[in-house]
Amino acid sequence: MYIIVIGGGKVGYYLTKELVEAGHEVLVMEKTNSKVEAINEELGEVAMQGDGCEVAVMEQAGVGRADMVIAVTGDDEDNLVTCQVAKLRFNVPRTIARINNPKNEAIFKALGIDATVSSTTAILAHIEEELPTHPLIHLLTLRGGGLELVEMKIPQNASVVGKKLKEVLLPQESLVCFVYDAEGIPRLPNPETVLHAGDEVVAVTRQEYEPALRTALSA
Repeated sequence: MYIIVIGGGKVGYYLTKELVEAGHEVLVMEKTNSKVEAINEELGEVAMQGDGCEVAVMEQAGVGRADMVIAVTGDDEDNLVTCQVAKLRFNVPRTIARINNPKNEAIFKALGIDATVSSTTAILAHIEEELPTHPLIHLLTLRGGGLELVEMKIPQNASVVGKKLKEVLLPQESLVCFVYDAEGIPRLPNPETVLHAGDEVVAVTRQEYEPALRTALSA
């Protein structure tokens, strides 16, 4: 497979290294001569100096026979232009663009880029995996008793939606103190109070029972 990588920075270098070791024919296009020399010294004659956004340079690189163009510069606009030219002018079957700003992903897809890669989105996804979907917000630590005042919004698909408070199995030493409806109006709850999606519940619980409380109100 003939693959052209646009951008000889760290991402481009390590990507090229892996592709070469996997047995692919690879060409790196990079504007800065010093980076081109460094890549060629490390990986062999696989890099050329030039602007991947320019049609003449792309013709020189043989983009017309490329199976894939991967644009990994630090500039989203350059990556978009390069992939568009490769796709529309040279009919490259597959284009992949690095995106630095996740908000640009929809634009790239709408303009015909086959695939996008965003390190920002990937990192955020890992962070979200480590955080509860519906976290409890700590409001206050009560003195002397090891109790916490916490707040949580009832999600749309929670099993407690439509149930009376007396029907909700709360963990031990946990008590719902206030319920704010979707309009932000507080209510002093009683056993007959019905919970709705979007209600913000303020409760008292012990720290060790917080996961159980979160599960009771969001599962």
